[in-house]
Amino acid sequence: MRIGCLAVVGLFLGAALGTAVGVGLGLVWTKIFKTSDFEGYSGMLVFYTFMPLGALAGGVAGAILLGMIAAKE
Repeated sequence: MRIGCLAVVGLFLGAALGTAVGVGLGLVWTKIFKTSDFEGYSGMLVFYTFMPLGALAGGVAGAILLGMIAAKE
């Protein structure tokens, strides 16, 4: 039960952190590759591509990490 609860907490915390990292990486991407800002294209790229990918990766990583930590105790 404790492993499952900590995995869910890790999922939420990891998703929040992953979202922030995804937005940051998306903003860096738009600056490095000079993505067009015509009609908000660069904003849509960041918030519809990088943010969900960051949230997904962070959520999975957080759940696995806290689940493994709880399993060792």
